[in-house]
Amino acid sequence: MTKNIIGYQGVEGAHSDMACRRAYPYAQTKPYSTFEDVFEAVSNGEIEIGIIPIENSYAGRVAEVHNILANTELHIIGEYFQKIEHHLLAVKGTKIGDIKDVVSHPQALMQCAKSIKELGLNKIEALNTAIAAKNIAESGDKTKAAIASELAAEIYNLDILQRNVQTAQDNQTIFIAVAKEPIDPEPADNIVTTLLFTIRNIPAALYKSLGGFATNNVNMLKLESYIPGGQSDMADFFISFQGHPKERRVQLAIEELGFFTRKVKLLGVYPGDSARFSNS
Repeated sequence: MTKNIIGYQGVEGAHSDMACRRAYPYAQTKPYSTFEDVFEAVSNGEIEIGIIPIENSYAGRVAEVHNILANTELHIIGEYFQKIEHHLLAVKGTKIGDIKDVVSHPQALMQCAKSIKELGLNKIEALNTAIAAKNIAESGDKTKAAIASELAAEIYNLDILQRNVQTAQDNQTIFIAVAKEPIDPEPADNIVTTLLFTIRNIPAALYKSLGGFATNNVNMLKLESYIPGGQSDMADFFISFQGHPKERRVQLAIEELGFFTRKVKLLGVYPGDSARFSNS
């Protein structure tokens, strides 16, 4: 296994790249084209850890990642909350009045719609915010700007003409860290356990399967459903909760879950990001 190399999906300067650098500041980052490529690189030892976005506060869950997690043998070993800050970037020497078009990922364009409208700019979609920044830098076109991260401005030598052009200032993405081997933290208030489970096809199966979490005072942090492979006769659920499987109350909750499910898969037991518990 290659030590101290953290992989992500995207290109240099993407928000995923920034998440890697902030979560693991002493590691080298390496981009990959797809989420599957990141998981494969961790599995074959090419990189030590993969950093993967799993949910955005405005765009919602990253469905593709949930599907990969259902079939991987990797383990979640941590999470990282990153505030998403979009900046208006342009070629050195560009003034706001020079710009006619703004280029970025569709989600970034949507999240910055108010600022774009106020500036009277035409929107052009790109595959990635950092790719937009890279293309602007290479073109040298002062009539175009990119919406991307501060890291992208630094890497591609662009000026930041306006900071924080996103409409909502509380936009954040949750990233998970995946590795070949699980970690085994001691029980503590900040420990998160994540499971995947498939309910049995019986009346009120979901209600019954979750009852143990309520009766045993286990705090659920996230519950999402999805249909694997378009199979309409069954649903998988992704659940994260506060607590460690070594705790008796958690053991009882998982035991009751097992009575009403076809299968339960442990994805990881890991320290939650401090931001998750800052208001608790």
